Amino acid sequence: MAEISGTCDDRFRAVRDAFAASLDGDDVGASVAVHVDGEPVVDLWGGYVDAVRTRPWERDTIVNVWSTTKTMVALCALILADRGVLDLDAPVARYWPEFAAEGKDGVLVRHVLGYTAGLPTWTEPITVPELFDWDDATARLAAQPARWEPGTVGCYHPLTQGFLIGEVIRRVTGRGVDAFFAEEVAGPLGADFHLGLAVEHDHRVAPVIPPPGTSDSAAPGLPGERPNPTIVAEDANTVAWRRAVIPSAGGHGNARSVALVQSVLACGGEVGGVRLLSEAGCRRVLEEQFRGVDHYLDVPIRYGLGYRVEGRTCSWGGWGGSVVVADLDTRMTVSYVMNQMLDQGSLGDSRGLGIVLAAYDGLAAAA
Repeated sequence: MAEISGTCDDRFRAVRDAFAASLDGDDVGASVAVHVDGEPVVDLWGGYVDAVRTRPWERDTIVNVWSTTKTMVALCALILADRGVLDLDAPVARYWPEFAAEGKDGVLVRHVLGYTAGLPTWTEPITVPELFDWDDATARLAAQPARWEPGTVGCYHPLTQGFLIGEVIRRVTGRGVDAFFAEEVAGPLGADFHLGLAVEHDHRVAPVIPPPGTSDSAAPGLPGERPNPTIVAEDANTVAWRRAVIPSAGGHGNARSVALVQSVLACGGEVGGVRLLSEAGCRRVLEEQFRGVDHYLDVPIRYGLGYRVEGRTCSWGGWGGSVVVADLDTRMTVSYVMNQMLDQGSLGDSRGLGIVLAAYDGLAAAA
């Protein structure tokens, strides 16, 4: 049986059991966290940092979480909206005038958060190294036309959404999204999550491991199209990727830090005495922007403001398996982060789902 470290309230032993089963199965190394009322009731880690299983996963091991990063950027936008300095109903071009090119003056900030902006990818070829040049990557998006009338087609934006929202945040605050997140969210909360990783943290990083049976794995493109850019799992293991600000897919953290940050939404805007949002500002995440079959993911989905929403929960996950769920009714947040990627469908695999279901079992046991 896998060796697991950390703490787990006895009510949530089902989470520990599910985590142990995952480590004995598909996982190499991973961490799991459950917060209720902003307090950690599960904080577990186990397995190994490396694929050959020689270096143990430690308490402070962090890993690239791919698109789970998007929840951090969306939270920044909700904070600014709650402060009254960002109007989600305003055109993006109000804050970023160059964005109005090619008839995009009708694209609203909420369209970008709700995946209906019609800019799911760059129209001109772009490479992974070119993503590291923020000004160029965002200027290209500003210059291109939208594919569809804003607000009409739900289509997940795998990479572009973070750049779009990130540039709006930069224009509104005068700070890059990495600096705003660090200074206004992660810093006050004491959360070990990073948009752009400093060199002093490199020794803590668990490299991502591509899905079994592949030397690497490429993220899919839009239906009938080649990916643009072509990103493979191994890209996340390069120094250049770690240093860059890739706000759709380049965040580094662990389950503890992901759950801590997203507990802000589950707990009415305040965690550990730190208030980042009003209760009304938290509820805005549930405002429906799209309901139907997503053009990119090809699955039925309901988008709120930056998150998938179901009832009064908001969630998202990352390529290969990481996930976070925040429940505004139960005030519970669940996060699962790992290094071994799997390729089992558009919305993740059974590992994270098993952890989430086990957490709800714990809530039921505590009732």
